[in-house]
Amino acid sequence: MFEDFLSSLAFFFKGISTPVKEGHLIIAYAGVGVVVGLLVAMLLRSWIVFWLGLIAFGFCLYFFRDPMRYAPFAPDEIASPADGHVLSIKTENDPEVLVVRIFLSIMDVHIQRATINGKIGEQAYHHGTFAFANAGQAADNERNFIPITGENGRYAHVEQITGAIARRIVSWVKKDQPVRIGAKLGLIYFGSQVAVYLPARSVRVLVHEGQPVQGGISTIALWTDSPKPDEVACGEPAKP
Repeated sequence: MFEDFLSSLAFFFKGISTPVKEGHLIIAYAGVGVVVGLLVAMLLRSWIVFWLGLIAFGFCLYFFRDPMRYAPFAPDEIASPADGHVLSIKTENDPEVLVVRIFLSIMDVHIQRATINGKIGEQAYHHGTFAFANAGQAADNERNFIPITGENGRYAHVEQITGAIARRIVSWVKKDQPVRIGAKLGLIYFGSQVAVYLPARSVRVLVHEGQPVQGGISTIALWTDSPKPDEVACGEPAKP
């Protein structure tokens, strides 16, 4: 039991020891707050500012953590693009497209990851509202749509959606860039939502509403249109 505790502690510090570059400036500001708080404590004998600064510094380190993840996936598996809890699983505007929405609290890792092996398409950034990320109106929030298309016309597109607190989205991928399943796509600042768009007739969803998932680790769905054993996966004619 004690070894498990030490292992968990080491994993936590390994994750926060290499925060994403977008968090460096914010972490630095929080660090300045700690120093100012210490000076105030020495001059005025009041430790409130120091403790507030220390809490802010620790939170920023934790929020912008970038844990290493190398999970294997089978060819018929679709990976979760984000950490969080499944908010909804349903068709919305198009009955042919199944949408899996994941809510990210401020305590979750906020890095998004590729759902399948494929190529990045033309991204679409939409300005919108800033409702809370777990609300129904969040579908109209400011968001960035990242198309990911794989073999045989398969797709598992990812949409980054802002929340009500911090309103910034970062994408680290470009059009026509090949990505491997689990590869990092981008970052959303603080509470947010991530949606996955899947062909409704070609997948079987494995998760349920309220279930916790981890980006690049959890499998959220399986392809049901996998090639038969006598077919070649690359699409070339089977040899006689």
